[in-house]
Amino acid sequence: MVSFAGLLGRFFSWCLPKSFRVRLEAKAPDMRGPSWIWLQAASVGELLLAAGLLEKLREAGLHTHITTGTKAGMELLEKRLPIWDGGRGLFTGGGFPLDDRRGLKSFFEAPPSLFVALETEIWPNLFLELESRGVPICIINGRLSTRTTGSVFLPLLRRAARRISLVAARDMESAGRYRFLGATNVVLGGNLKADAPPPLVLHDGWNALKNGWQGLPVLVAGNTVEGEEDIVVAAWEKAKRKFSGLRLILAPRQPKRFEEVARWLDKTGLHCRRASLPFNIDADKWRETQILLLDTMGELAAAYGLGSVALVGGGWLWHGGHNPMEPLFWGVQTIIGPNYSNFEDLVRPLLEAGCIAIAKTDELAETIQYLLQNGGPNAAKIPDALKGCLEKTWGHLLPFLPEAMQN
Repeated sequence: MVSFAGLLGRFFSWCLPKSFRVRLEAKAPDMRGPSWIWLQAASVGELLLAAGLLEKLREAGLHTHITTGTKAGMELLEKRLPIWDGGRGLFTGGGFPLDDRRGLKSFFEAPPSLFVALETEIWPNLFLELESRGVPICIINGRLSTRTTGSVFLPLLRRAARRISLVAARDMESAGRYRFLGATNVVLGGNLKADAPPPLVLHDGWNALKNGWQGLPVLVAGNTVEGEEDIVVAAWEKAKRKFSGLRLILAPRQPKRFEEVARWLDKTGLHCRRASLPFNIDADKWRETQILLLDTMGELAAAYGLGSVALVGGGWLWHGGHNPMEPLFWGVQTIIGPNYSNFEDLVRPLLEAGCIAIAKTDELAETIQYLLQNGGPNAAKIPDALKGCLEKTWGHLLPFLPEAMQN
C-alpha cells in the first residue's frame, strides 16, 4: 500500500524541508551478516532516552540500526553514534522511512530480528510488514495520551496495536490506553527518564567558563518553550537584585528556535554568548558573560551540573512540562511550573519525597532567591520507586531477542 502522503512527498521532494526528506530518503542498513535489531527513536528526546538501552545492546554484542524521523534527530544521531558504538562496529543509524511499501522496501530485503520503538510509535503498514515476517514488535517506555485514543484514526491504530508483541509502558495510565487500543501483552516498565545513564562530559572548552564563573551562583533553565525565555530572564533579573553575581544558562527546547532566541537576547543589551561559538576566550571574558545561550544539542543534561538552581521549562506556557530528572542527577535544587501533565508519573513521587519545588510565574523570582539563600528541595533523595527502570525494561525485552543472543 502506497500512502497519498508518500506519493505527494516524492513528487515534491526537491522543495521539501530537510525535516521531511530525512524520512523520504531513509534506507536500510547493510546487514547481510548477523541478525540485526531495528531501534526507532522519533527525535532528540527519544534518542537521548535510548542511551541506556543502547549500552545494553552493545554489551550484548547485538547489531543495531537506529532510526529517527527529524532533522534535529539526525544531527544528534550523527554526533552520538560513534560514542554509543564505542568502536565496536555494531551500530548504524539513519532516517526512519515513510510508512508505505516503497518507503519500507529496503528494510525488508534482509528483515530485522526485532523491532523496538520508544514511547509513542504506532505505524500500521510497518507493523503489518513486521508481523507477516514474524518479527516481534516491542514498544518500551510506552506512552499514550488521551488525544491518541480519541483520534479519528482509532480503527487503524487498533489494528496496528493488536500486532504489538510487547508494550513496556512507562505508567499505569499509558498501560491502560495501550490495552484500550488492543495491545495484549502490556507490562509496567517504568519511566526510563528516571533511570538515564550519566550524561556525557562537557568538552574541555567549558573549563574556562567554569573558572570564570567560579564562586558565582548559576541558574540553569532548560527545555524552555516559546515565551518562557521572557519569563525566565525576567525572574533571573529580579533575583539578581539580591544575588548580583547570578549567571544564567538558557537552553530552549527546540533547535529551530535557537536563532530566534539569540536575536531576542541580542536586543536586550545583556552580555550574552552562544555555546555554539568557539569557547576560546579566557576566564576573565567568561566572568563578564551574564548569559550563556545553550544552542547546542545533547549538552543540557551535563550543563545542569553547573547550576545552583535549575528551572525545567514547559510547565509555565505549555500544558505538559518536561523531564525534571536531569538536574536531580547532580543534586541541583529544581523548580518546575504548575503544568506537568506529561510527567505526572515522575512529579508525584518527587514531590512526595521533597525533591522538587513548583512555582507559578509570579512566584518564580522569589523561589529562586529563597533556594539560593536557604536551600530547598532535597534533590539527592530520589525515591526508590523511580530506580531500576532500565533493568526492568531490559528484562521484559530479553525473551524477544534473537535466541543466540539472549545470554
